[in-house]
Amino acid sequence: MPNLVCTGATLQCSMGTTPADFAASGVQTSAGSPAGVVTDVTAANVPPFGMCMSLANPEVAAATATADGVLTPQPCLPVLVSPWSPGSAQVTINEVSALDDACQCTCAWAGVVTVSSAGQIAVSDQ
Repeated sequence: MPNLVCTGATLQCSMGTTPADFAASGVQTSAGSPAGVVTDVTAANVPPFGMCMSLANPEVAAATATADGVLTPQPCLPVLVSPWSPGSAQVTINEVSALDDACQCTCAWAGVVTVSSAGQIAVSDQ
């Protein structure tokens, strides 16, 4: 069963050079961290991934052209173009599907963002 993605989760972009920490807009979980929803795709939720290496990014393309075709990464500014998919089939938060660690989303600059670590802390009733 997938884990819910909570504030502090680690994300990775296929075109980025470093991981980023997720910030959820959802409600507090029983473990104390806010849980994410599939619409958490803003800059407030998903920070930059270091440097962008995608030639689909106009900044990278321009810098690479200036460097005579040598790939020249530029600072990442994620532009997530759609909600996370597929979303949790069992959990909703305020009528929006919760974000789980099986979800991914796409950046306008051809990167695929995935969850490396959900940030969900297991709790026990013991």
